[in-house]
Amino acid sequence: MGKQMTEMLKGTLEGVVLALLALQPAYGYDITARLREQGFSDIAEGTVYALLVRIEQRGLVDVEKVPSEKGPPRKVYTLNGAGSTYLDEFWSTWSFLAERIEHLHHNNNQPTEQGE
Repeated sequence: MGKQMTEMLKGTLEGVVLALLALQPAYGYDITARLREQGFSDIAEGTVYALLVRIEQRGLVDVEKVPSEKGPPRKVYTLNGAGSTYLDEFWSTWSFLAERIEHLHHNNNQPTEQGE
């Protein structure tokens, strides 16, 4: 993944993870696997786990420890009401930015008028 993609993803990964959790609760490794299924193949597990700690501290998810067949219990993350509100704001912001960026992109690809 290029540096520009990495920088853009930093600002949106939180919303992407919350969107995945809106579909169904998941634990850290499962979230990483789901991200990879969505084409985010270069995201490191450590990045996901650090993000999960942040969204848990901010109260955007509920966490339940579930016994694991192998090793210690897993932390399963579920989007809660605060997280759902935050996700709605994320999508509104995303739509606002995407529309303006697409408008700029479209205008930059238009031929300029000569002789004016």
